Amino acid sequence: MSIKGKANSIDIAHLAGVSQSTVSRALRNSPLVKPETIAKVQQIARELNYKVDKHASSLRTQQSTTLALLLFEDPTSDDSLINPFFLSMLGSITRTCAAKGYDLLVSFQQMSNNWHADYEDSHKADGIILLGYGDDVDYQPKLKQLASQGTRYVRWGAQSGSLCVSSDNRQGGRQATDHLIALGHQHIAFIGSASHHYPELFARYQGYAEALLNAGLSLNPKLQHDAITTEQAGFIAANRLLSMRHHQPFNAIFAGSDLIAIGVMQALQRHGLTPGKDVAVVGFDDLPFARFTSPPLTTVRQNTQLAGEALVDSLINRIKGDPSTAITIATELMVRQSCGSRPT
Repeated sequence: MSIKGKANSIDIAHLAGVSQSTVSRALRNSPLVKPETIAKVQQIARELNYKVDKHASSLRTQQSTTLALLLFEDPTSDDSLINPFFLSMLGSITRTCAAKGYDLLVSFQQMSNNWHADYEDSHKADGIILLGYGDDVDYQPKLKQLASQGTRYVRWGAQSGSLCVSSDNRQGGRQATDHLIALGHQHIAFIGSASHHYPELFARYQGYAEALLNAGLSLNPKLQHDAITTEQAGFIAANRLLSMRHHQPFNAIFAGSDLIAIGVMQALQRHGLTPGKDVAVVGFDDLPFARFTSPPLTTVRQNTQLAGEALVDSLINRIKGDPSTAITIATELMVRQSCGSRPT
């Protein structure tokens, strides 16, 4: 095979039928590339008498003063595929980056085997902020790959490990449930996942369970119904709960997120019940629309401003080589009309 002029990695990528970043990894014998692909790429490189430009390679080890924000694609009611909670955090992240002298590159997490490697190989960014993760159990291998590669990253979410920034979800679960108990409710349902696959929702459930037990109330597993953080999931789970109401009575619902709470209130209204009057409802997040639902939603506020600042500061500290510690941000209960008054 022949190439006019001096061969480059783009030529090799074309002849090998792979991406340029895969060529870069294959020439370094990266374990992220299949052995047969490495052999093919290196054979083509030898035939083209290709030599790695060590000067260009050294440039990639220098800082770009750019951070990458990678969003997980969530199921949404619109075409954005972005959880609105993360949109409310984006402004704080952007402002904090600007104040620290960093540019921000925003993209979606690609769930291929090498989604994490492109930023490291091309050095588009000095570090990565990860927002969202879907099923945490399925996500863990990706994080292990990041760690083995030495990529500097920080994630929002579960309260585990030194590379996380999160709200105190367990505290928030207690705040929501304590408020319902103080209003006189004794049969309180929880709608949201209660497993380690969704650790943020699970921590909120644990706070709910602690509040019930501390108040001397029973924890009824039949009043917990799984739902991911979407309006549709909340609507479906609430309908399941309502279908059992004559056998498993309840007069309050703690929804694991505001999106779930919206679906819950729609289901209650579909069944002829009035949120805040017939059934008290509490959400979690305090998204901007929570004040404008009908009735306005009582919810647990996550401080997105502090969250954005903490994510950026934590990542920059990692880039500088400073020790990393987990950061947990306190929650605050925002009382509105969806809880109504004491039940009669």
